[in-house]
Amino acid sequence: MALTGLEIFKQLPKTNCRDCGQATCLAFAMAVATGKLALDHCPHLSEAARENLGFATAPPVATIKIGAGGEQLCIGNETVLYRHDKRFENPCAIAISISDTTCNDEITSKIAAIKKLEFDRVGQIHSVDMVLIEESSGSPERYAETVKLIAGNTRHPLILKSENPVAIEKALDMAAVRKPLINGANSTNYEAMTTLAKKFDLPLVVKGSDLNELSLMVEKVMGLGWKEIVLDSGTKDAGKVLADQTQIRRLALRKYRPFGYPTIAYAAGGDHYQSVLDAGVYICKYAGIVVIDSADPADILTLITLRLNIYSDPQKPIAVESKVYEVLTPDPDSPVYITTNFSLTYFGVAGDIEASRVPGYILPVDTDGVSVLTGWAAGKFTPEIISEMLNKSGIADMVSHRKIIIPGGVAVLKERLQEISGWEVLVGPIESSSIPGFIKQHWRA
Repeated sequence: MALTGLEIFKQLPKTNCRDCGQATCLAFAMAVATGKLALDHCPHLSEAARENLGFATAPPVATIKIGAGGEQLCIGNETVLYRHDKRFENPCAIAISISDTTCNDEITSKIAAIKKLEFDRVGQIHSVDMVLIEESSGSPERYAETVKLIAGNTRHPLILKSENPVAIEKALDMAAVRKPLINGANSTNYEAMTTLAKKFDLPLVVKGSDLNELSLMVEKVMGLGWKEIVLDSGTKDAGKVLADQTQIRRLALRKYRPFGYPTIAYAAGGDHYQSVLDAGVYICKYAGIVVIDSADPADILTLITLRLNIYSDPQKPIAVESKVYEVLTPDPDSPVYITTNFSLTYFGVAGDIEASRVPGYILPVDTDGVSVLTGWAAGKFTPEIISEMLNKSGIADMVSHRKIIIPGGVAVLKERLQEISGWEVLVGPIESSSIPGFIKQHWRA
């Protein structure tokens, strides 16, 4: 159970120094209890109090960072069982596996295919997140060679999968700087694997044959002083994986410490179609990383689209950046369309401008990602806000006229907008699908 503000307050220094940005220690404690502030904001918290409060105030599923620099990704930090309770925080990472028994030419070809797996979905670029390198040859030297080849050809964060500590150590000579995820700690090698994880400061996958053994293994690794952990329940059967993932998340939310970490699940191997279906199940419930063999764009786009649907914040509409957009290479005589930055609205307008075959500019006003009528009703799509964007966007320097087109649904804005902006306002159609007919009849620069 989460601590109350008063329980947190009892372990604070109670100096009311305001170094945390709050007026009193009690106010800070309340902010921590409600998730608005982290304990780190108090510079005077004792180590004993930090240790006591750290786990109780931390998210039920710890945040694990994999990779280095701009390619670093985070998994975990989850706080709910169902997305509609709040939201899921870090999208499930999709990893594509490559075995060290694959010949070098095929490895290079597969890496090239992985690098092309980028998709534009409502203005956002999504791609594969990781590459898993599996040691199947039994040769640490061949494994290190494979890791070196792959690390030299992709910037994706890596997962080094082997239960042989010697193979992992040789691979780390090639890739430790990339901060990979070490995958392979089990009941026979966990001490050596934990030593490597601590030496190179890397996250570690801990595996058990079932949830009971997994719990014991995690406690042993934590007992060795390492808490950067990813969980592997050890099963490959989709139904059992689903049950394990659900049980792990439920226990994590009850603050069962050994299961307070993100998980990894494998949809690799076996029937191709079934692997994609299994991967979809694991994205929904509740894998932090899903591993799949396929680099087929059709497979990956399907999974990325599913992930986008699952991990989008239900409380935050998908929005585009509020700036000037050009459609079909407009010139100074081209029309200027005003709309909101709700993605579906923007892309609908952009598509209908393309259908008109008349180049134009779009200015999506920042309405926090809501539609035209919703933005108007909420006071986010007003003459004053539109006028401000016209002034700041630089559109006046891009066109030779002073005319803008507003959605027909908010025709009521016309007179006031003309008055304060100095632009002539044309009232466009209510539905953007009517833009082609409207522009041909009414536009004269």
